[in-house]
Amino acid sequence: MSIASSPPAPLALIAGPTASGKSAVAIDLAQRLAARGRRGVVINADSAQVYADLMVLSARPDEAEMAGIEHRLFGAWNGAEACSAAAWAARARAEIEACHAAGAVPILVGGTGLYLKVLLEGIAPIPPIDPAIRAAVRAMDEEAAYKLLEIEDPLRASELDPGDRQRIARALEVKRSTGVTLADWQLAKAGGIADMVNLVPLIVEPERAWVYERCDARFEAMLAEGAIAEVEALLARGLDPDLPVMRAIGVPEIAAFLAGEIDAERMVAAGQQATRNYAKRQFTWFRRQPPPEWPRAHPTWGFENIDIEGYFASLLRD
Repeated sequence: MSIASSPPAPLALIAGPTASGKSAVAIDLAQRLAARGRRGVVINADSAQVYADLMVLSARPDEAEMAGIEHRLFGAWNGAEACSAAAWAARARAEIEACHAAGAVPILVGGTGLYLKVLLEGIAPIPPIDPAIRAAVRAMDEEAAYKLLEIEDPLRASELDPGDRQRIARALEVKRSTGVTLADWQLAKAGGIADMVNLVPLIVEPERAWVYERCDARFEAMLAEGAIAEVEALLARGLDPDLPVMRAIGVPEIAAFLAGEIDAERMVAAGQQATRNYAKRQFTWFRRQPPPEWPRAHPTWGFENIDIEGYFASLLRD
């Protein structure tokens, strides 16, 4: 069976900010499917959990947390290779097809909105960027790059945080290299699977204060579970500091501590702040980007009261 077979095969999607309990919801759904004689397979849609180097700092589930449920695309990339949204989407599509061919229900779970967007809607066929232009753009500081983007692509600039260095640089290099804005390129998107599957989505949006408390507690737990040793091993590889794995939340903060640039207290505070900032950006993305008809769960101070049977009734019918 292929992904484009008729009738469309199901695809569950559980998305939301970091520390919101998405993984627990995915496991719960898979266990309920198993109780009904169906196999659920959890497929990662988190841009940090794809890297083998980031077991602790990405909060990647261990064997106990997987609870006997098959998980795919977790730790699937070596940190020396940047996992782009397009590369992830290609692998995810293949995994979804494999699940459908085996009669299983794929369950996408993660908080990387761009990954999900590219998978479902496709990606713009942007030509390769001129290396000289890329180098010049990447050499700019954040403030200068953002000011130039406001001139050359004001629409994209208005959508971005002035401190979002990576996306600012991407938008600027696309405009300068191709003469066409990123938004215009995206009008020609291709390769999305939204029309080829029976999508059953759920956005998990708990109380922000609860999520932020969990972010703080999680970072401290990561330190206790070996995050510092994980960053030491990563630094020992001598990877390009611009690689995504080197910019993952917690890595720059712990690296600064190991270099003696900040003390332990400042490292903890910086790591917690970076995690909360990331969750805030995710809250914003999931508020604005997904289709308005996607169901949203708003559990209060926890996720145990999410109505799995109700949200996923179409998948759980006996």
